[in-house]
Amino acid sequence: MLMPTPPALVDDIETVLPAWDADVDEVLVCRQVRDETHDVKTFVFAPRTPAQFRFRPGQFLTLDLPVPGGTIQRCYTISASAARPFRASITVKRVPGGIASNWLHDNLKPGMEISATGPMGDFTPDLASPRKWLLLSAGSGITPLMSMARTSTDLGEDRDMIFVHAARSPADIIFRQELDMMARQQDGMRLALICENLSAEKSWPGLTGRLSPVMLQLIAPDLDERDIYCCGPAPFMEAVRTMLGELGFDMERYHQESFDFGAEEEQPPFEEIEAMEAVEHDTFRVELARSGQVLECAPDMTILNAARAAGLRLPSSCARGLCGSCKSHMISGTVDMKHGGGIRQREIDQGQVLLCCSKPTSDVVIDR
Repeated sequence: MLMPTPPALVDDIETVLPAWDADVDEVLVCRQVRDETHDVKTFVFAPRTPAQFRFRPGQFLTLDLPVPGGTIQRCYTISASAARPFRASITVKRVPGGIASNWLHDNLKPGMEISATGPMGDFTPDLASPRKWLLLSAGSGITPLMSMARTSTDLGEDRDMIFVHAARSPADIIFRQELDMMARQQDGMRLALICENLSAEKSWPGLTGRLSPVMLQLIAPDLDERDIYCCGPAPFMEAVRTMLGELGFDMERYHQESFDFGAEEEQPPFEEIEAMEAVEHDTFRVELARSGQVLECAPDMTILNAARAAGLRLPSSCARGLCGSCKSHMISGTVDMKHGGGIRQREIDQGQVLLCCSKPTSDVVIDR
């Protein structure tokens, strides 16, 4: 016997819901936890009150995680379809020794609340363009590309799409069953799975080894006609760029993201930072109140770079004002902060700053 749908739920779905806004209520509620592989879980979130997630496939959320010793911020790509706006999900691999991933795997349960900022990020495809896609992923780098594929599928595009995913073994393939189903149901989608080690797989239908130029040409003989979106560990993306260069691919149509935002930071190397000198300007004094350390920071240098030049490693991730990892309370002083969305206006009003994109305009005291 079918149970009637609760009237309140019908009303929520049929009503045009507002967009979730972290500046109004940053709290998300964990609604579900799913095992994807032996060391990967998906965490499904919804706002506390009915609202829609409005994001573009490929964007990420920054979560405030209450780990032992204090709250830390970490960025996670949304793995859900942007065409299903009532829930958002992240898919996280447990990293040995990783504070954030281990806390999520061991502690986050349905019903728990987490503060979040976002969505943010510009690693997103043009869904209105009819161009063919080649999606290249490795490991947990599959998450933004899965969001792209899920969104395209839910919109009924039947886009010409080749999805290539590399994993250590068949047991490590994230979303394997769903990818198989999507490829069967869509004429325009082709799936190519590559594993280095077949382990206990008795009958492996995919490719073996590591992605190579020959393999890439066999998978996508019309490579030059496609837009490429790539995400995975830095060595994987570097290898892909090298292959495409050898094949003469137009790199204007190559797009990449890294779940290690620090790998993409557009900052000078440490040795160049260390060599910077304020020739034309006086430096400002930056005091780290908790440690008692004092830095000299030029007006054209961020506080994070000044700390690096002094040999300090303050918490940071994206170094572009996006993720919020370096968020700190400014006890006194003034800064010029040009951020990319990684801090809420009310946090700014309360004296919070992002060290990666804040340049001092006076002497500053930071609660670090």
